[in-house]
Amino acid sequence: MNQDFSILTLVTQASLVVQLVMAGLMLASLASWTVIFGKLFGLRKIRSANDEFEREFWAGKNLNDLYADAGRRAADSSPMERLFASGMREFLKLRERRVTDGGALLDGARRAMRASFQREMDVIESNLSFLASVGSVSPYVGLFGTVWGIMHAFIGLSNMTQVTLATVAPGIAEALVATAIGLFAAIPAVIAYNRFARDIDRIAIQLETFIEEFSNILQRNTGVSAAGASH
Repeated sequence: MNQDFSILTLVTQASLVVQLVMAGLMLASLASWTVIFGKLFGLRKIRSANDEFEREFWAGKNLNDLYADAGRRAADSSPMERLFASGMREFLKLRERRVTDGGALLDGARRAMRASFQREMDVIESNLSFLASVGSVSPYVGLFGTVWGIMHAFIGLSNMTQVTLATVAPGIAEALVATAIGLFAAIPAVIAYNRFARDIDRIAIQLETFIEEFSNILQRNTGVSAAGASH
């Protein structure tokens, strides 16, 4: 007699524990794909916004004008623009307090930018750990479902007087589906995690480089009035 080995049939005929494992893995896969697409478009938007602000910054525009522009479009500004705004804000605040020591001005601005950098990186790296967890845990969860399903199948076979390949195959096939779903959830998550980690490292390097370059500009302007600050 021909057996129906379609995926849907194997899933519906699996034991309750294996079905729960499969359902959990499918939910994890769906969530990881949601994160993947969100991260893909989010990082692309961040890179584009950073590049646009960097071009504007190096076009020679007055620093105070850039700072005013950053304040007007705070909600839509790029991470690099927010770094610039935090550093410039602290620099001007110290100037208003009559701080004349160039080192104190520069240290204050750098600390403000470093704090802003950490906040930006926390946002940029959000959900990245979830992809790492899905990629590392899903195969083992699928393997657990497979082991449980095979054990359940052999327990059922122990009550049979005659065991053939036809009686063993369905139970083992049902169990192996759990491993397949685990790999289906894990492989895209691992690939996406590696890709996003590399992209985020590039963004971090770009932001850190900007901090150093802007710090050098502020250092040159410590002896210049805030209204005349330029680069």
